[in-house]
Amino acid sequence: MKISQAPAEKPTAALVLADETTIYGQGLGASGEAVGEVCFNTAMSGYQEILTDPSYAGQLITFTFPHIGNVGVNGEDIENASPAASTAARGAILRASVTSPSNYRAQLDLSAWMRRRGIIGIAGVDTRALTARIREQGMPHAVIAHSPSGQFDIEAMAKRAADWDGLEGRDLAKDVTTLQTYQHSETGWQWNAGYGTQTGNGPHIVVIDYGVKRNILRRLASEGCRVTVVTAQASYEEIMEKNPDGVVLSNGPGDPAATGEYSVSVIKKLIENKVPTLGICLGHQMLALAAGAKTKKMQQGHHGANHPVKDLVTGKVEIVSMNHGFTVDGDNLPDNVEETHVSLFDGTNSGIRLKDAPAMSVQHHPEASPGPEDSFYIFRRFVEGLKAAA
Repeated sequence: MKISQAPAEKPTAALVLADETTIYGQGLGASGEAVGEVCFNTAMSGYQEILTDPSYAGQLITFTFPHIGNVGVNGEDIENASPAASTAARGAILRASVTSPSNYRAQLDLSAWMRRRGIIGIAGVDTRALTARIREQGMPHAVIAHSPSGQFDIEAMAKRAADWDGLEGRDLAKDVTTLQTYQHSETGWQWNAGYGTQTGNGPHIVVIDYGVKRNILRRLASEGCRVTVVTAQASYEEIMEKNPDGVVLSNGPGDPAATGEYSVSVIKKLIENKVPTLGICLGHQMLALAAGAKTKKMQQGHHGANHPVKDLVTGKVEIVSMNHGFTVDGDNLPDNVEETHVSLFDGTNSGIRLKDAPAMSVQHHPEASPGPEDSFYIFRRFVEGLKAAA
């Protein structure tokens, strides 16, 4: 058995990797066990938004920033838009123990909130060493456990991690999508005012929910759009019955090729019928698949709120929020697909547009939450295109 980090005191949590590497620490949040893929996130704030992002389904998040939980949690900064996606990330891996919250918006401390949402946490981990391992060897499968008694079956946990199939080939969008169609009218948050309400008669957008973040819906509403959200498995006919001016393919978890088994045919019809379409994150990958491109698994993925991306249309560099473990193969794009954005970290594709249809997409998260607002223009660019075509 490989013990990479021995406990400084009686442990109440353990993280066991598939190769039997065992890391002990202090537990927080829910008790029990969860299996998942270990990734790391470099954001320095916004841990509540990160832990409620449905794109993290099936993953255990290592926070590289050491002080997580210091501003508590509240009822406003939750990103899952559907109750079906209330359990997004399976676990949280922290460097420092969580302190009492110190923020005027705090309504609950992080550990109690995680317990309510079924998220298992471990603190006291050398997250720098774990992050370095992920960078060098890729994202490992692991089991995270919190036991107040301090009793762990390490051998069984290692076997469970080793036997887990992982995210490749898995359609997780079906597990986090809304169960029914609904309308969304909440606009973006403003300091000292909270959220507003969209009451105008702007373009009608149908959002296909593969695990949509609430702030995507808010940004669309903030641009004056009327927003209808449909399930991931909605047919082309069901979507067009809503009489949309445009369609948004949302973010979400899992392997785009697996979700694409039922979604790509729908997206192809949107392309063929010239329906204005915007893809975000998983939606970007599936638009690419529908246009004939390929996707592939990344070694460490992109997870953070400080990623530099170049907009090849304007030549500007923006700092963006990212969360994805798969990527579009930018080296083998079909002739009808133009690359519009590229990551300046590793050169991977971060955006495309179709030359033969009014469709565009980005790999990053233009809604931020958490993250900088550099990419809000993506929504404006899409909506202005709709208005110009009306």
